[in-house]
Amino acid sequence: MAEQPAKEDVYSPRSYLVRHQTTYTYSDDVTSCYERGCLQPRETVSQTVRSSDIEVSPEPDLVTEHRDFFGNYSHYVEVRTPHRELIVTKTSRVDVAWPRPDLDRLNETTVAQARDLVAAQADPVERTTYLLPSPLVDVVPQVRDYAQTYLPDDAPLGDALVALTRGIFADFRYAKGATSVKTTLPELLEQREGVCQDFAHLAAGCLRSVGLPGRYVSGYLETFPPPGKKKLQGSDATHAWTAAMVPGGGWIDLDPTNDHLVDSRYVVTAWGRDFRDVSPLKGVIYTEAESSELKVAVDVLRQDGSG
Repeated sequence: MAEQPAKEDVYSPRSYLVRHQTTYTYSDDVTSCYERGCLQPRETVSQTVRSSDIEVSPEPDLVTEHRDFFGNYSHYVEVRTPHRELIVTKTSRVDVAWPRPDLDRLNETTVAQARDLVAAQADPVERTTYLLPSPLVDVVPQVRDYAQTYLPDDAPLGDALVALTRGIFADFRYAKGATSVKTTLPELLEQREGVCQDFAHLAAGCLRSVGLPGRYVSGYLETFPPPGKKKLQGSDATHAWTAAMVPGGGWIDLDPTNDHLVDSRYVVTAWGRDFRDVSPLKGVIYTEAESSELKVAVDVLRQDGSG
């Protein structure tokens, strides 16, 4: 595997092969399972999906697809063959070219002015969808207080979005296992550690608290091994970040986990109000099994000649 190019323009176009394999193993037979998830990358202004294939083992009895309320590809999988292992593998090829954010243009308005412009210009349904609290993004007083540190009304909008990104990165420690899918924002603010999902929820909550719609984005980020090491198969992971609606109808994506705005190293799968809207896979099983194990292996592989 090639190491990360020195001084690479992270906004340059590139192509990726993304492989995401989810394996459930059970201690006893599962007689049937019914799963739904966001398994296919979506088309965006910065991303073109060349192909997307989904494989399920054992052979599914039913696989259907539709677009959900948010425009994501939603797949339903039904397996009625008794099994002790379920493997769902999606393989996608995408071309990515994110535009470089124009911070100078964003700085022409303050946070307060941006709020008013978005309220006047945006589609009211879309604006309200990403402005109201959601199950995992509750805009409580603690969130409002934290948001004021980085998103005061008189701050230039571009500088404020960068400050929020950097602030969350500096204020919280990345710690696997410190939180769960049920962790609330007040709990996160109290313990000051979590993972990308938590930081994306917090950023969205901060945006919503000052009147700017904030959506939760799920996808992947290209990573590189330490110098001199080869990239291990399955060593990547899913990732989450936040997008802020700005005047003019656009969105600015920010990644507080890694302290920078989103660029062409990112691949989008789905977006919604919070994690519950974009889960890669969730469902119901029928079994007497007393234990189970989940393994997820992800590869984000740049294709030759891109970048």
